[in-house]
Amino acid sequence: MAKAMRFLAGAALCVAFAAPAMAQDATADTVIATVNGTNITLGNVIMAREALPEQYKALPPDVLFKGIVDQLVQQTVLAQSMGETLSKKDTLQLENDRRGYLSNTALQPVVAAAVSDEALQKAYDDRFKDAAPATEYNAAHILVADEAKANELKAQLDGGADFAELAKANSTDTGSGANGGDLGWFGLGAMVKPFEDAVVAAEVGKVSGPIKSDFGFHLILVKETRIAAKPTLDDMRDELAVEIEQKTVEAHIKALTDAAKIEKPGEGIDPALISDLTLLDK
Repeated sequence: MAKAMRFLAGAALCVAFAAPAMAQDATADTVIATVNGTNITLGNVIMAREALPEQYKALPPDVLFKGIVDQLVQQTVLAQSMGETLSKKDTLQLENDRRGYLSNTALQPVVAAAVSDEALQKAYDDRFKDAAPATEYNAAHILVADEAKANELKAQLDGGADFAELAKANSTDTGSGANGGDLGWFGLGAMVKPFEDAVVAAEVGKVSGPIKSDFGFHLILVKETRIAAKPTLDDMRDELAVEIEQKTVEAHIKALTDAAKIEKPGEGIDPALISDLTLLDK
């Protein structure tokens, strides 16, 4: 921001500042300054502020107002210095910027209307109406690098050795090993597949394994199982909102493109040409 708003020393400007407008008389078209006859309006200043990061919006209004006006003045004189004729590259970039801005603007009311309380409730009901109760597992493991070591430890456990003590002394998973191999509660999808399959098949209270995964060989102790509580709508609100937005946007764009007359005469062009910047100079 400081760099963007710094004064351009030595710039030859013809800048006029309009007389202050009373708050009740001001509109988006109120002229704040003119640069060589080009108007900078209050609307320009407001939109420039909207584009700023939140930390800059917290600046005092007088500081922010002056900084933004200075920036817009500097941008205007720089734009004017390019003259009336833009390069092909500049023209194309402005076209893409305009297209991108308008496409995002077009989607905003569509998305806002889609994510309603009713839509969220329906998405929540659809997600869980046929969902089977999910099981969660409270398990511990001992992870070692080779199968021979795992079999040795399994024999000790079968002979009555304490699982937690062996985990502390031998597990290469230092995070859980320090806690006696404890992994806490987890549901399906949280662990790698071979480990998960072994947990599901395991008998509660009995050590199973060795089980091989990409991490090594596991000895697994499932301590308890329970039926997972179904998440509430509030728990799922953000995730469901994203899904609704995505589906709505896809459907809206499809409807527009299906109704549009779209021709693609350049489909047969060499795709490698997209990297040829020299075409912009021709």
